Amino acid sequence: MSHDLHESLRDNVRILGDSLGRTIADDLGQGFVDKIETIRAHAKQGRQGDALEQRALIEYLRQLPEGDLLPVTRAFNQFLNLANIAEQHYRARFRRVEDYKPGSQPVLGELLERARQAGNSPRTLVETLANMRVELVLTAHPTEVIRRTLIQKYDAIDDCLSAIENSDDYPERGTRAKGRLEELISQAWHTDEIRHERPTPVDEAKWGFAVIENSLWQAVPDFHRDLDNLLLKTAGERLPLDAAPIRYASWMGGDRDGNPNVTSRVTREVLLLGRWMAADLYLRDLEQLKTELSMWKANSALKAEVGEVTEPYRELLKRLLTRIEATRDWAKARLDGRSFEGGPIIETRDQLYAPLLTCYRSLCDVGLDTIANGALLDTLRRVAVFGVTLTKLDLRQEASRHAQVIEELTSALELGNYQQWDEAQRQKFLLAELESRRPLIPRRWECSAESREVLDTFKVIAQEQPEALGTYIISMAAQPSDVLTVALLMKEVGGRVSLPIAPLFETLADLNHAGDVVDQLLSLPGYRAVAGTGQEVMIGYSDSAKDAGQLAAAWAQYRAQESLVEVCRSHGVDLTLFHGRGGTVGRGGGPAHAAILSQPPGSVNGSLRVTEQGEMIRFKFGQPDIALRSMEIYACAVLEATLLPPPAPEPQWRDEMDRLSEVAHQAYTSVVRKDPDFVPYFRSVTPEGALGRLPLGSRPTKRRQDGGVETLRAIPWIFAWTQIRLMLPAWLGSGEAFARRLEEEGGREVLQQMRNQWPFFGTYLDMLEMLLAKADVSIAAYYEHRLVDEPSLKALGQQLRDRFTRLEQVLLEVLQQDELLENTPLIRQAIEVRNPYIDPLHGLQAELLQRNRDADGAISADLSRALMVTMAGIAAGLRNTG
Repeated sequence: MSHDLHESLRDNVRILGDSLGRTIADDLGQGFVDKIETIRAHAKQGRQGDALEQRALIEYLRQLPEGDLLPVTRAFNQFLNLANIAEQHYRARFRRVEDYKPGSQPVLGELLERARQAGNSPRTLVETLANMRVELVLTAHPTEVIRRTLIQKYDAIDDCLSAIENSDDYPERGTRAKGRLEELISQAWHTDEIRHERPTPVDEAKWGFAVIENSLWQAVPDFHRDLDNLLLKTAGERLPLDAAPIRYASWMGGDRDGNPNVTSRVTREVLLLGRWMAADLYLRDLEQLKTELSMWKANSALKAEVGEVTEPYRELLKRLLTRIEATRDWAKARLDGRSFEGGPIIETRDQLYAPLLTCYRSLCDVGLDTIANGALLDTLRRVAVFGVTLTKLDLRQEASRHAQVIEELTSALELGNYQQWDEAQRQKFLLAELESRRPLIPRRWECSAESREVLDTFKVIAQEQPEALGTYIISMAAQPSDVLTVALLMKEVGGRVSLPIAPLFETLADLNHAGDVVDQLLSLPGYRAVAGTGQEVMIGYSDSAKDAGQLAAAWAQYRAQESLVEVCRSHGVDLTLFHGRGGTVGRGGGPAHAAILSQPPGSVNGSLRVTEQGEMIRFKFGQPDIALRSMEIYACAVLEATLLPPPAPEPQWRDEMDRLSEVAHQAYTSVVRKDPDFVPYFRSVTPEGALGRLPLGSRPTKRRQDGGVETLRAIPWIFAWTQIRLMLPAWLGSGEAFARRLEEEGGREVLQQMRNQWPFFGTYLDMLEMLLAKADVSIAAYYEHRLVDEPSLKALGQQLRDRFTRLEQVLLEVLQQDELLENTPLIRQAIEVRNPYIDPLHGLQAELLQRNRDADGAISADLSRALMVTMAGIAAGLRNTG
């Protein structure tokens, strides 16, 4: 592949940029466009090392009239979003894997062949895929900076690019598409890119459902059709009809951890919305099937169900349509607070699946396999994946909220003070109550509003069909009692529904003790009676990295998984690991294929749950072609990790990682936890204080509104450092660890051996390399120059930049490279292309932050909006926020 961006990508960037230029000229005049070009030229020359041009850029930006600041920020923000559209389009068209790395493009057909050559029988391949359970959990973490109305326009722009490319034989179609493109870019320019109000949890859920409607509804049957064709070729049979290797769950409307806006009423509303939208989507499918399945040949089973009619398939589908329409009307009535007077509704997946299966089997029995395996098979596949709720809704709550309920209850019943009991006392009490047949909670118990809300959530669980709900996740879990408490509340209030309960281990200490906690838990017969043969455990990436630094956290996550695999194996329990990964490196982000294959052997054994967060949902699943490719990547990685697992690390490498992570952890905490200047520096140099005004998501930016950095959620913590291009959470401490090892005898050789032979370590270095390439210490230095006055804070900033520079040097030494991204030229060029458009936004953001501070936050509405737009634009340019 050429080191230059592919010609079609360059062409599309130019087409979109030229159209934006014409739109801006029409609105603000050619003189304003000339200003934009002057700024871009300064930035481009400055990026080539011209210090005079760098100073000229800053001076030019500082002298802009106040009335120009907002439109200038909007112009660069819009271009960066359009560049992202062009790149997404390129990836979908040419099926590039997400990291553009040569040789890292997993193709399912090739992998199936490799697995067969390794001794796996065709039956094993089919069974492994049929039994695979990969759940991608869509979460509403506030990292999507682009408004939904603009996302819809951007999707339409992508369609126009396709139409233009496919118009060689029909030039008039190309002309129409170009006209539509101009219209859409004008619409985007004249649309406010910043929300004026935070989205509600219900808004977030609607956004998630829209991704299913607009993209996944088409991509899911396409994925299964491709998989069927590969299996027919490789193994001689299709995937079983009810198999769903990749499914979807959601936290939108269920994640109440630290978000007081997610209530039991919200959860109930989101569940109803899912039912309503699912019914609406299936109605469209069934109407099409009723039109197409006009055949008269049918087997005896179908005839027995519908009688001797001329068009038996249409008759059965007509009956099913009536129930689906009733289901949609029922859900709408419930959402509107009205009673429903209609007929029977569809309550479960099987009630929808069974009649369709009857039609399918009948068509096959009478020799109409071609028809059976057409649109009808697509609908069966959708039912297998989406059920009648579109997603399974997970519920998440913090451990302390459950303990508060039990504390109030034991006090009210005069049983003692639960919070003061030790772990053994808590377990004894909870296990006894789990086995007791009498109710524990009095019928008319008066408790606090907080505890009532927790209990009301369990009432929602009791009133739902089990298949509508996923897992109950306990954040900040630390002891077996945290899990037993939820099991007890589910028994007391949740009725017949018993969800899987997953403790979430997220701090360094909790990760280190995860294996012991789950071992204790599974050793309790009373718990095993509740849990059955499976156990889900969630691994936290964000908070562990914030707590301990990225290197120490990554190694703790790896060791925790190893320990959990061994513990569950010894207890004869099936383990499902749930990875709470975000989009950025500092939150466990990175290419999915490499990340899955870097997990410990045995940890991905046909099952996996992974969060997909914020803007990553749009990047991976926002368009059918991209979603299709993303699903293939996940299926490839899990299949390979299951059938061709990576080797266990050498004992020597484990010792090396223990030492590296210890040095890195000490270096990280010496700054973040122990340096008294660190928090003031963070608050001074980053836009952290202004972030709270950016209406990204429904959740507050802090777990508590008092306290310092430790109360900040991982997303704003990383967002703030990303905005100034220092990306500190993802690398601080690593440089000291690697530098010390390189100074020791044999250090270079062992690090390079680990890099080449151990996927975990190699993937970690790849992510670090990409992170350093996106960072820019000169930009961070400018923020400091503009915003920091205290000499001691400036000294700390210089020290941090020196640490960064040292890390870059030692990383290149380990990688045996002369420059970053030497082996991934497309990523490097994508960053280089964007930098001249991001740099002005950094200059403007620093200026606006200073003006905002000078005015005690009382700058004009236009300047405040401009500040928000700089944040959105930088996030778009770097392709992630937090």
